[in-house]
Amino acid sequence: MRNTRTAILVTLGLVTALAPAPAHATASAAGDPLRPYTRQKPRWQPCDDARSPAALRCATLKVPLDYTDPGGRSIDIAMSRLKASGPKERHGVLLLNPGGPGAPGLGLPADPVLNLPEEVRRRYDLIGFDPRGVGRSSPVSCGLTADEQRSDRPYRAETFAKDVEWARTVARKCRAGAGDTLRHLTTRNTARDMDVIRAVLGEGKISYLGYSYGTYLGAVYTQLFPRRADRFVLDSAADPARYGRGMFQAMAEGTEPAFTRWSEWTAARHTTYGLGRTPAEVRETFRELVARAGREPIRFDGALLTGDDLRADRARFFHAEKAAARVAGLKAAAGGGRHAPAGRTPDPAPPAPAPPASAHGVPPDNADASAWAVLCGDTTRTWPRDPERYRRDAIRDKARYPLYGDFASGIKPCAFWQEGSEAPARVDNTAGALIVQNEWDPRTPLAAGRGMHRALRGSRMVTVAGGEGHGVLFGTDSCADGSATAYLATGRLPAKDLTCGTRGGR
Repeated sequence: MRNTRTAILVTLGLVTALAPAPAHATASAAGDPLRPYTRQKPRWQPCDDARSPAALRCATLKVPLDYTDPGGRSIDIAMSRLKASGPKERHGVLLLNPGGPGAPGLGLPADPVLNLPEEVRRRYDLIGFDPRGVGRSSPVSCGLTADEQRSDRPYRAETFAKDVEWARTVARKCRAGAGDTLRHLTTRNTARDMDVIRAVLGEGKISYLGYSYGTYLGAVYTQLFPRRADRFVLDSAADPARYGRGMFQAMAEGTEPAFTRWSEWTAARHTTYGLGRTPAEVRETFRELVARAGREPIRFDGALLTGDDLRADRARFFHAEKAAARVAGLKAAAGGGRHAPAGRTPDPAPPAPAPPASAHGVPPDNADASAWAVLCGDTTRTWPRDPERYRRDAIRDKARYPLYGDFASGIKPCAFWQEGSEAPARVDNTAGALIVQNEWDPRTPLAAGRGMHRALRGSRMVTVAGGEGHGVLFGTDSCADGSATAYLATGRLPAKDLTCGTRGGR
């Protein structure tokens, strides 16, 4: 579940600046096998990217690939630091994670989209890092083609065998490309890497701000290291009880009420959009467009869109106004509406080849390779192994959740994944985290945030009633900003769970 904000994260270069690499099994490490790692001295140097501010510094640490064998192979973890702007008010370090899995976080401390209040920046050194296997942290590759990176695959009887082969191929290529590394790219191990970062920085505890999948990573840290977790803010939370296949299915489940809400909103504005005077008429308009595009793709915004493409765009219905404008444009493009789409729609460009590796050697498929590695490796034992089970589930869930049910429950590479190094963490503790959640979140629905709240029994939850989109803090004009700022500044959670509207009144 990638946070949509990550698309504009600054990609920072990193000077390879190391303290002496940890020695393998030595006498000094006999009592504490992680000592060679936790006693590293990071050599902070300017990040080698012209877009990064001079104040942002980067370094590389070594961590064990396998924490059960710390004397074995090590891998790199790239991290960055933006020092607190108010040294006298400094509280500690605030680790940041943008989501994913598979999203780099190295540039996050200096990314303007983060938009942290100055009250928070004064109190914390902001720490970014690329999780293991991601970006500049020993990146993995499966050698996937552009088509193999396309994971939104609807169920069709005539294409199911090809989809099974796609899933099998991705799993096979990842085993071949990443080898023994693959099974150690787990959320638990990334949380352990965070604790090495904590120790290297000389901190007794860490505070944390994580988005989307980053909320699950933060929750796992609180489970593994409860005494080292300070102030944790979890924005747009995943449900730990449904982590894995259940996250895809939760997106399908959450889409149907969003679609209903959109149809009601749009029917009340028929004079503007011309999509129907009643919610039922609006829904039928969209279904007719899906059927029409299924017979003959609709040319719109420079692309030919099939009916499955329209369904795959299900996240748009969580933004009522944007969805109404787009569907009106689609209707006009299909020749059935009075609202012409803005501008000329050019002929679609031919499919683009996979992008080349970055200047810093990050493989072009790294985001997908690392995402599958974590999702499948964390929860291998919970994914069915029989392709026919996916066929049955996809048929069932397309009927239950027509927009996205078959996409969510269809075959995935995890069905053929090699077993991970350990079972997923069971999150169940009294961590005093703050969870902030939009009511209409397309990727981690409100029910998912409530699931995280149940798992972290000492947490408080702020729900933005009417809030749309994935990602609440900061700069979305949300009523949750004040609660998060106060918690990070003072350590005091709200006295009770809160529900409030957006400041804009939507």
